[in-house]
Order: sequence, then C-alpha cells, then structure tokens
Amino acid sequence: MMRRILAAAALAIPTLLGAQTDTSTSSFEINGMKVILRRNTANDVVAANVYLLGGTQQLSPATQGIETLLLEASERGTKRYPGALARQRAAALGTTIVIAPSEDWTRFGFTTVRSNFDSTWAIFADRLMEPTLDSLEVERVRARMVDGFRQAENNPDPLVNRLADSLTFINHPYGFSPAGTETSLGSITLDALRNYRASQIVTSRMLVVVVGNIERAHLEQLVVNTFARLPRGSYTWNAPRAAPRLGKALVMREATLPTNYLIGYYSGPMARDSDYQALRVASAVLSGRFFTEIRSRRNLSYEVDAPFLERALSTGGVYVTTTNPNATLQIMRTEIDRLQRELIDPQGLERLTQQFITDYYLKNETNGDQATMLARAQIYQGDYRVANRFAADLRRVTPEAVRRVARQYIRDFRFVYLGRPDALSRALIDQF
Repeated sequence: MMRRILAAAALAIPTLLGAQTDTSTSSFEINGMKVILRRNTANDVVAANVYLLGGTQQLSPATQGIETLLLEASERGTKRYPGALARQRAAALGTTIVIAPSEDWTRFGFTTVRSNFDSTWAIFADRLMEPTLDSLEVERVRARMVDGFRQAENNPDPLVNRLADSLTFINHPYGFSPAGTETSLGSITLDALRNYRASQIVTSRMLVVVVGNIERAHLEQLVVNTFARLPRGSYTWNAPRAAPRLGKALVMREATLPTNYLIGYYSGPMARDSDYQALRVASAVLSGRFFTEIRSRRNLSYEVDAPFLERALSTGGVYVTTTNPNATLQIMRTEIDRLQRELIDPQGLERLTQQFITDYYLKNETNGDQATMLARAQIYQGDYRVANRFAADLRRVTPEAVRRVARQYIRDFRFVYLGRPDALSRALIDQF
C-alpha cells in the first residue's frame, strides 16, 4: 500500500511542477548569456534569477564577500532609481530582490506576479547594471553586513557549518566564505568594488532562468534591452578542482549551551560523476537510520542528519545536536559500518528512493526552486534538460553502488565541535 501511495505521489509531481501539461522549457543565447525559460501558465507567479557563475572560485582571502557587498549596496541607489527610490519602488510592488551567495554561484533574483514583472525587472536589471555605489551608502551596507557576522558568531548552526567548510576545504575555493568574513569585508575598498563591477559583471558569467507565465518573445525583448547591453567578457565556467584528502581532523570550540553541536564533512565526487547520485542515496539511507536509532529509539537528539550538499564538488557528512555526543557517535559509526559492509535490500532501496524523489520534488515545487533545479543542471551537467532525468538517475542506483560509494567516500571526516569539551571523546572521533 505504501509503495502505491508513494508511486502515485511521484506521478503527480510533474503535474504539480507544471512539467507535463502547461509548461514548456526552452533556451536562447544573447551576447554570450544563456537564458532558460520554463513557461508555467498554471498561475501568475513568476520567478526570475540571474546566476553569477564562479562562486568562491572568484575569490581570494582578501576578496571574500566582494560580490555580495556589491549586490547588497546596489539596493542603495542606481542610475534610474537613485537613493532610496529602488527600495521604495520594489516595496510598492510587493517584491523582494534576493541575494544568495553560494560556493558555485551567486543567485540574484526575485519572485513577483505577472502584472508586476516588467516593473520589477527594470529595478532588478538596473541594480546589476548601473549601481550608484555611493561611498556613504556602501559604508552603511558594509557596517550592516559586519554586524550580521558578529551576531552569527552567537548562532551555533551557521557557525559550525562555516567552520566545517573551512576545515574540510583548506587551500581550496570551497574553503572561502562566499558571503565574506568580518576581516575581508572591512578591507574591500570602494575602488575595488567598482573595479569588480566593471570587470566581472559580464554576460559570459551570467545564466538567466525564468519560471512562470511569461512569453518567450517578451522575455527576449527584456533581456535585449537590459542585460544584453553589458560587456560579454571572456568567462568560462569550470568546475572546481577535486579537494585533496587531508585526513581526519577535529576543531573544538568550548561553549556553554543547552546542547552540543557536532558536524563532520568529507568531500565526495563531482556532479558529473556517476557516483554523485549513488552518494546522494547513501546519505539518504544514513539519514533515515540516524533518525530511527538516535532520535526515535534512544531520544539522544532532536536534530540529526547525514547531509548531502549539492555542489559541483559534492560534500557529505554527519550532523547532530545532542547532550550525549559519545553515545551518538557510537551509533553513527555502527550505521556507517553497516552501510559499508552490507548490501541494502533491493525492495527497501526502491521504497526509499521513491520516497526521496517524492520529498525532493515537493521541496522544490515553487517557481524559484524550479529555476535553481534548471540552473544546477545547466551549470553542472551543461544541459538544463538533465533536470528531467533526476528521478530516472536515482532509480538506477543499485545496492552495490551504495555500498561501494559508502566505502570510497564516507571516511576521513573533518569535524567541528561546539560545546563542552569533556563531553566528547577524541578516541571516538578518530574512528571516523
């Protein structure tokens, strides 16, 4: 019965996403810039994103956060919308323009209704193309961002995740912070910011993805009148290099908290590698087993996971908040050993994969989420249509492949621990 319910739900997902009956996806290129349109006439919500390619590969220790600072400062005035006008017009339209820096790109986008699309696009485009970058306004934005970093130091989850990336990817671009650090943001000059805008906001770095009830001809005209006027540049996307195996490590930071935070990362295969989906499934298996054994049966944690980070270079790991990290680590080690030693029951794998596919699509049902799915396929695989093969690729993962990738990749963890030092056994950490 459960399998039939999950199968029915999965069959309903494409219709929910508008991929079968009322959506067509197409692409075109203008001045070196790829534009993807998924037309969804089911409603009048439209999501538009520009993906500025490169992410942390654009950065150095001194320039971490420069693109984020530039885009944040663009809200404080542009050529057509000086001063507070850009913010006021966007607010009047009920639109929020979102900036989301990440390891492989910076997403700059908005979601609005069809009737407000053109007006929002005008503000959106001008922020990217013609920001004023007034010195006083830039300093205000810089101060706000630095203050945000200082506050984040008191938030355990972002802190341990940032530290874990830094520890896992030493001397690798993923070790940089795409949002910047307090030190790097403080050192970026106004001239550096303006030079970055002039040299790096080019069409060869831009992927535009729009999902919603917009006609292709109309979108093409908007792009021609705005982004296509930018310099082309000579940027070519390349996936980051594989991370070197640095061996096991532990960084401990003492903190008096109601619970202890522990996260360990390892680097996995590239997105183009056939092992990518197998490791995704292996991580899902571990997450389910961790939840059952650690949370449900023993009540050792309210939050436990085996994360899989979707990047050009995948990252996997273990994560838990617990008052008893040693007992939790012992269970995690047991479950990892079991995954590396035993073959998963094929029928159990089929059920888990089907449920994972259903959950994944339900979590990515908004137009904005669909845009990023298409972007990820285009950037990582070179073809947005690969997104349509996601479910089929997962179903091809075999029990043997799960065991093999578990043995190959799930090892040499780089751990970050935040909590009471006397509650954690280093000997247990060394088993990972």
